[in-house]
Amino acid sequence: MGCGTSVTGSRAKKSERAIKAAILIQRWYRCYMARLKMRRQYALSIFQSIEYAEEQAQLQLSSFFTFMLDHFTHLNETDTGKDKKKYERMIEIPDSYHGPQLSFPLTVADTNSLLHAFKDQQHLHARYVLQLLHETKKLLKQMPNIIHLSTSYSKEITICGDLHGKLDDLLLIFYKNGLPSEENPYLFNGDFVDRGENSIEILIILFAFLLVYPNHLHLNRGNHEDHIVNLRYGFTKEVMKKYRSHGKKFLNLLQDVYSWLPLATVIDSKVLIVHGGISDTTDLDFLNSFKRNKKIQQNRDNDFFRRKHLCDPKNQNGCTPNKVRGGGCYFGPDVTARLLKRYNLKMLIRSHECKQEGYEISHDGQVITIFSASNYYEDGSNRGAYLKLSPDLIPRFVQYQVSKWTHKQTLHQRYIEWSALKSLREKLYSRRSELIAAFRQYDPNYTGKISATEWASAMESVLHLDLPWRTLRSRLVQLAPDGSVEYLSCFNDLEIEPPIKEVQPALVETLYRYRTDLEIIFNIIDKDHSGLISIEEFRQTWKLFNSHLKIDIDDESIDNLARSIDFNKDGNIDFNEFLEAFHVVNKFENK
Repeated sequence: MGCGTSVTGSRAKKSERAIKAAILIQRWYRCYMARLKMRRQYALSIFQSIEYAEEQAQLQLSSFFTFMLDHFTHLNETDTGKDKKKYERMIEIPDSYHGPQLSFPLTVADTNSLLHAFKDQQHLHARYVLQLLHETKKLLKQMPNIIHLSTSYSKEITICGDLHGKLDDLLLIFYKNGLPSEENPYLFNGDFVDRGENSIEILIILFAFLLVYPNHLHLNRGNHEDHIVNLRYGFTKEVMKKYRSHGKKFLNLLQDVYSWLPLATVIDSKVLIVHGGISDTTDLDFLNSFKRNKKIQQNRDNDFFRRKHLCDPKNQNGCTPNKVRGGGCYFGPDVTARLLKRYNLKMLIRSHECKQEGYEISHDGQVITIFSASNYYEDGSNRGAYLKLSPDLIPRFVQYQVSKWTHKQTLHQRYIEWSALKSLREKLYSRRSELIAAFRQYDPNYTGKISATEWASAMESVLHLDLPWRTLRSRLVQLAPDGSVEYLSCFNDLEIEPPIKEVQPALVETLYRYRTDLEIIFNIIDKDHSGLISIEEFRQTWKLFNSHLKIDIDDESIDNLARSIDFNKDGNIDFNEFLEAFHVVNKFENK
């Protein structure tokens, strides 16, 4: 009996130890997953904050860019029907072309041909692109600002958010959900282009399906359907690279096509779909009467669209300016409730913001954000999603991720974090002088150390990125044994290369800060998109920019810069190479 009791007790102790071990492992795993989730969230927050800061810079210079467009380009010229036909006849299709061939009016066979060709990385011939854009414009001109749809004609309507040139996401959506058809209608809620490598292919596919199914495929305009935004975020470069001879013609026509895209959609008189969001002044009657077709005020209308259409939901009541984006506003649950009640609506669906899971539900289920570009910032950074609305108007979400990686893979997650922190450190370096001045307000004795709270306050006062600085401080700066921050350490291992000896350090920092804005101005001046401008054009451009931003850089420094970057002394500047040259690197990355 004693022996049996001993064995039973031993087994009980082993079982107890096993249970305790299992509980410890479970706790460790939960803590590990919580930390991993937190790190994913702050990486996404960094990417988003930097993106919003770029948008702020874009909006602040919007009037300046419009001035440049009006005075330095002829993008607002329109073609007559005779000019169009004449230009189309000039574009010959050689016998060597083996890509898709379109005939108008388009058929389902044409859309299938395009899908297969783009899967095989073929390009559509310029003549067909031009015809497609003209036909799309003719169709869009017949549409109102606000499209009204009904689910009574189909079982479900599929709504997709931002695609941003990610063709693989669009192809995956079609694979999972079926191609657009009378039985399978789609709504794409803006931001089709920029950032990704296949924006023109996405536009061609969407416009082709729109022409085949004008009552069953619908497009809302996003803030990236805008010529100036395309100059910054890559679509202009993509078009000029793929269609060198005719790219300028396409861009000219696309600006017109953009202006005719509908601004909003209403489903079953109950669900409002807009790209950005709403504010406390949103008036659907005004939106419906918005003169998007008036050529004279097109730039003014575009500026209105950039500034007023970019609204993001928040949890607090009220409508406040979005200082992070620099335009638009944050709108609270009360703003949503008032608008829905005013127009007898049930729900607002919007896009515009990258969400880690591809979608987000807010304001007690009354606001849905849908974002369809997976891996938006880096591979593994986020899922994409689309939603399906049936007559009961209960949204059903479908998530996906075009990547061999998943967010559970630790090594790739580390890369996402590294990439986010690298982008943030570049932003720090671009504001180096201002940050040091802000730090030293808390350090009058030049000890090189301030408290964590002071460091966080200084960072936010200069950068306005709305980030959890106290959480991030251990990743950005060295901490002293007493827990204080050695604030200069965030610049110790960073430099802009290659250094140009003739250029003042202050000018180098300024150039880096505004390099994307300078690229837009360069692209405006570089009418033939050759990648070259004259030294004199660069000098005059910088002086205009200098005057507009009230940057205190003297003419001699600008002249020294212009001469120093004309490496072959031919009187021209390869500005794209120049922009690539001015980037922040970690001096110890290789180590």
